[in-house]
Amino acid sequence: MNGRRKDIDPASELREDDDAPTLPELDLGEVEAEAGTLAHGRAAITRAVKHAPAGPGVYRMIDAKGEVLYVGKAKSIKKRVANYTRPVAYDARIARMIAATVSMEFVSTATETEALLLEANLIKRLRPRFNVLLRDDKSFPYILITSDHWAPQILKHRGARTRPGQYYGPFANAGAVNRTINALQRAFLLRSCSDSFFESRSRPCLLYQIKRCSGPCTQEIDFKGYAELVREANAFLDGKSRNVQKELAAEMEQASQALDFERAAIYRDRLAALSAITSTQGINPRTIEEADVFAVHQDGGYSCVEVFFFRTGQNWGNRAYFPKADRALGPGEVLSAFLAQFYDDKPAPRLIIVSHEFDERTLLADALSAKSERKVEVALPQRGERKDLAMHALANAREALGRKLADTASQQRLFAALTEAFGLAKPPQRIEVYDNSHIAGTNAVGGMIVAGPEGFRKNQYRKFNIRSTELTPGDDYGMMREVLQRRFKRLLDESPRAPSSSTSPQGGREQAAASGNSEHDEPAESPWPDLLLIDGGQGQLRAAQETLAEMGVTKVPLVSIAKGRDREAGRETFFMPGKMPFKLPPRDPVLYFVERLRDEAHRFAIGSHRTRRKKDIREAGLQEIEGIGPTRKRALLHHFGTVKAIERASLADLSRVPGISAETARKVYEFFHDKVPAK
Repeated sequence: MNGRRKDIDPASELREDDDAPTLPELDLGEVEAEAGTLAHGRAAITRAVKHAPAGPGVYRMIDAKGEVLYVGKAKSIKKRVANYTRPVAYDARIARMIAATVSMEFVSTATETEALLLEANLIKRLRPRFNVLLRDDKSFPYILITSDHWAPQILKHRGARTRPGQYYGPFANAGAVNRTINALQRAFLLRSCSDSFFESRSRPCLLYQIKRCSGPCTQEIDFKGYAELVREANAFLDGKSRNVQKELAAEMEQASQALDFERAAIYRDRLAALSAITSTQGINPRTIEEADVFAVHQDGGYSCVEVFFFRTGQNWGNRAYFPKADRALGPGEVLSAFLAQFYDDKPAPRLIIVSHEFDERTLLADALSAKSERKVEVALPQRGERKDLAMHALANAREALGRKLADTASQQRLFAALTEAFGLAKPPQRIEVYDNSHIAGTNAVGGMIVAGPEGFRKNQYRKFNIRSTELTPGDDYGMMREVLQRRFKRLLDESPRAPSSSTSPQGGREQAAASGNSEHDEPAESPWPDLLLIDGGQGQLRAAQETLAEMGVTKVPLVSIAKGRDREAGRETFFMPGKMPFKLPPRDPVLYFVERLRDEAHRFAIGSHRTRRKKDIREAGLQEIEGIGPTRKRALLHHFGTVKAIERASLADLSRVPGISAETARKVYEFFHDKVPAK
């Protein structure tokens, strides 16, 4: 492997080990060329090459603002970077990248494998404009069987693996994890309760009664018996499902022959639960225990990467990704860059199946093997079951991209109508919606959601705990001022360019156009909003307008949404600076869209408020609930163990607590939930 990347220098036929001169001669005119031109960029790179290391490593191309344009890796940094200085015909994308470069940075590594891993890490952290970028990289859920307690717990886990135990996954979504955990509880009878709830029990809980827990909390099963259940569960999730099923079948047969039909029935039910796990997972491989399958499909200038997770011979779900990539890149190039970033913070399975060939397949396998400390195979199958799995994933990628393109077309029409309805100069690329939530001023929280043509951008949502001590409780205008001040102060500090382009027909794209941006390139995403939506009426609009004006932000379009009579959806009134209040037709798609944005902001704000309020409740106790004094508090805690368990309890469970009447149970339930379920 020579480490050559087609997406870096497709026009040049020179490799790193060619005998051509490393540094071409440049005339004085090229060195003193105008900033932003190809000659100027070549000159900057030529100066950087003089200090570039000759060994493997990672390089960064940086623009005049200090932002990283591109992160690349090479077996020889000096030879790779020198290729950018050669006076050859580059494609438009590479030419723009070179022209924007004013400086470079280098990091040496011991091997090209280490360089590949470092490159993926930097791309995910820095998100350079000219790299393939993995979007929607939220963490995957795992199943965790803990090992820090004598009675291990089974639970769903996200995030850093700080708790001791065995982790199994990833699962494509939380629903798949929950279904699997429910089945595993029936099969292995492991507890799912928290340690505090476990320690407070004096009698088994409902899960023991419905045969989804073996009751270790009250010694319904001894330590040796529970440890055997944990061993079987770990063996099953480790891929030894057939052995576990054989063991349970033998135990059932032995119990049956001994006429211990009650014990035999327990093994029968456990076997049925195991069968349910393997039979409800969709398409399961026959000869593959552990693998991830990746397939990429391209159409309409977009790429879709579909990934399937197979563990213990079962399908643990699939997910579609739509990475940001230049339209000129082929499927193999997109897949290569995607995989390196995907496994930057995830453990790789023993087998990775891909739908397309790419140059660095062997290098990627070596890098993942070194990181995992076990052999990882990256395979491009030609026949058999592996090929079938790749084709199945490819069909799903094709369907997912078809849906994405259809949604994109409808979104474009919707945004065009939104632009016309609000009199904007251009369709917005970034919409920010603000809402506040509190109860009589307590636990006040401001919420900001972000949406664009591709939908909600949940990784950019922000919540603002209202900090001001000078606000009158319930002062919605003051809360809105604080939220906007904090949001735009940070925006001005981190991205101080003037937002005046937000209302120009080109938006923030003039600079990209000046550097030769084509329709095939996705412009750099601006953190400045093109439209602000405020939940409220004329007063909220005036408060927002005054706040932004005080900060020098005057060119961002503002719209406030006042609820209709009796808060009825479809009768909203819209307020904009300098315009008369207006309404949209009741069945206008734009109205439905704006209502959806407002409702999402409300959901996010009130959810953040409830989280903060519940935290205060746990700290202050249950006495804040009407009708709950010290005696009833003790009764609830004695029955459920913790406030969190009380919060999760159903209305029927609360009513069964000694000393808690039906009316009191209803008040407790209403305090933690939106409404009481219908009888």
